[in-house]
Amino acid sequence: MTVLGYPRSWSCHCLPVLILLLGIGHGPWVEGVTHYKPGDPVILYVNKVGPYHNPQETYHYYQLPVCCPEKIRHKSLSLGEVLDGDRMAESLYEIRFRENVEKRILCHMQLSSAQVEQLRQAIEELYYFEFVVDDLPIRGFVGYMEESGFLPHSHKIGLWTHLDFHLEFHGDRIIFANVSVRDVKPHSLDGLRSDELLGLTHTYSVRWSETSVEHRSDRRRGDDGGFFPRTLEIHWLSIINSMVLVFLLVGFVAVILMRVLRNDLARYNLDEETSSGGSSDDFDQGDNGWKIIHTDVFRFPPYRGLLCAVLGVGAQFLALGTGIIVMALLGMFNVHRHGAINSAAILLYALTCCISGYVSSHFYRQIGGERWVWNIILTSSLFSVPFFLTWSVVNSVHWANGSTQALPATTILLLLTVWLLVGFPLTVIGGIFGKNNASPFDAPCRTKNIAREIPPQPWYKSTVIHMTVGGFLPFRYPHFVPWP
Repeated sequence: MTVLGYPRSWSCHCLPVLILLLGIGHGPWVEGVTHYKPGDPVILYVNKVGPYHNPQETYHYYQLPVCCPEKIRHKSLSLGEVLDGDRMAESLYEIRFRENVEKRILCHMQLSSAQVEQLRQAIEELYYFEFVVDDLPIRGFVGYMEESGFLPHSHKIGLWTHLDFHLEFHGDRIIFANVSVRDVKPHSLDGLRSDELLGLTHTYSVRWSETSVEHRSDRRRGDDGGFFPRTLEIHWLSIINSMVLVFLLVGFVAVILMRVLRNDLARYNLDEETSSGGSSDDFDQGDNGWKIIHTDVFRFPPYRGLLCAVLGVGAQFLALGTGIIVMALLGMFNVHRHGAINSAAILLYALTCCISGYVSSHFYRQIGGERWVWNIILTSSLFSVPFFLTWSVVNSVHWANGSTQALPATTILLLLTVWLLVGFPLTVIGGIFGKNNASPFDAPCRTKNIAREIPPQPWYKSTVIHMTVGGFLPFRYPHFVPWP
């Protein structure tokens, strides 16, 4: 496949501050519907292709031997669209608002044997294509494959050379768009010699119809015959089984703890009554039960900086997830706007860095930490550095295979700039405020200077066994299975 250059995006050349300002006025909740007059041109953008059963593996549409203009003009994309793997480019389809087209020729092509084999491989892997009309995605399969019989076995592969576009409008807006090959016969790609050229003629039709639906979001779920599966089959029996198991385990632990605590309290009351009687053996009685560890419960951990950094990053992601859920509940995400949630997640992550710095530094100073500068650095890099290293490997694999999931260099520099100029400074500012507002930790009981020695534990009480057993039970059964 021929690897195309990535589109130049306005978002890849703007400063992060400008992005934040634009994000306030033109956030992901803007609907972005264009108003047309009869006869106005409607631009259809080709976007990407990829295997149906792996939507994360996508390539540019023009990497296939298809009808392509002499000069490819890419659409300016937002940051969220680039992160979503979109690479939109103008197509050769000529569509005008409310004007029907009957089998218009798109282009004539002469394909070599290598190009035919490339199409055959794409069809065998169930490649789908994605077009975009007025921010409405249109998806369909590149070709047709049929296998029948065992002896003899037949394997037929055909290419769709004609597409029927169906667009619905209300007033001067496009409400719905779809593509169909229902009444089209595929062009066979079988039985070609290696030195033979394949001549193809690509055509298309456009059919407009008026709808009473005023807004895109008002369409009933399933009216568009969703290309990808949208519903999930919920295994209620597995969910009920897991809930009952969790409740039983919590109940068993609570009963055991209550019995131990009741026995300890009874023993403490008996000791107090005995001591009030003036027994001479009172000073020989040692601590037992919960009193054995009461002087070590609030002892500061040896790696207090790492503990505080984990606490700060956890608080940040809790705020980030809460913010995205609240924005979704308020209807601030438009389902027809590509990459809206990605843009919101990047923006919220940068702005919530102050929370991680504040929580981490505040607790670090409370438990007697002195190296607060290193604590802030650890907090800011605890998630970002491992994530960047893992993403670098994944992005390199995408880039080597020519996938659109690989981010351009300009987008990578933009994200690094956002982190350096927004995320890291906010972490430092939050850390300074947290350090200055921290008060000494007031433990309910005194902590001894010498820690109590922990006796050796058997192998079945080790950390690895606890993690294995504790993680095995909740994930025994799959709860959600995609509906075919």
